[in-house]
Amino acid sequence: MVSELAQTLAIDRLKRDRPFGALVLGRAGLDLYPLEDGGKIAEAAGFTSDLGGSAGNIAVALARQGVSVGLLSAVSDDPVGRFVSSRLESFGVDTRFLQTVSGDPRTSLALAEVRAADCEVTIYRNNAADLQLTADDALVAAVAEAGVLIITGTALVADPSRAATMVLLAAARAAGTVTVFDLDYRAYAWSSREETAAVYDRAAGLCDLIVGNSEEFSVFSADGNGEAAAARLTETDGRLAIVKRGGSGATVLGAGWRIDSGVFPVTALKPYGAGDAFMGGLMAALLKRETLEEAVRCGSAAAAMVVSRRGCASAMPDSAELTTFLSSQQMTSNPTRT
Repeated sequence: MVSELAQTLAIDRLKRDRPFGALVLGRAGLDLYPLEDGGKIAEAAGFTSDLGGSAGNIAVALARQGVSVGLLSAVSDDPVGRFVSSRLESFGVDTRFLQTVSGDPRTSLALAEVRAADCEVTIYRNNAADLQLTADDALVAAVAEAGVLIITGTALVADPSRAATMVLLAAARAAGTVTVFDLDYRAYAWSSREETAAVYDRAAGLCDLIVGNSEEFSVFSADGNGEAAAARLTETDGRLAIVKRGGSGATVLGAGWRIDSGVFPVTALKPYGAGDAFMGGLMAALLKRETLEEAVRCGSAAAAMVVSRRGCASAMPDSAELTTFLSSQQMTSNPTRT
């Protein structure tokens, strides 16, 4: 299986002895949750805090699995930005490449309800600080010292972050760093679907693995068929695509083959955080030389654990927790390659 994966995902050039196992590019922010599980934001008497944002969550998920990981992002020069930096460090994420911006840009804020149904999430990203990320010499050098560079789609919404992401993807490819694209598509952030498609297509062309749900993959397709669009992305350059199907599991697509898997049934406390946990668990397992099938199991287990817990970054399981879960729980269907 490992040899097959090497031919498909270029794992044979994954340098596991580099200073960073992974670098993650994108947003990190402050999350606030009503004090009581099941509570509504509009009625909350108070809130608890956590680190959030897709890239921040993925970086923490990797760190909790023992991967040496750094975050490439920008935060505002204020107490919220310092909160994000401090929390990242407390989770073991390297913040030396975290840029600080002054003036009007602000670190993202999300308010999220901890409830499985009728769950409202409100995100404030007006003039987002992370979109001020620039590709300075330190970041270009850093991606050459990582086994994997993971980018998240919201980093592509606007310049200078969009341009920086493209520069860093190109630098990673030149250095033999495996590149991964978490589509992280938020329609409200884009001026048009056509713009998204054009930008995502450019980024996908520089990536070895692309991960998203069917709706996100449909951005690449005029007919709205997300899985078909994902399959087409694997037709050139040995690229892989993973389609997340929520409660129905996940599908890994390669050139002429696929792996279908189920989920780990849990009682969900909330509906968000699963995708970030899946990415972290998946990539941590690949960095530890697991087969693709086992990596999907690890990602799915991490996702199940996170939706059953309060918070996002703080909900990411560590290696011991994940091992215990995997040994005690069964998937609805194990990953099967056809």
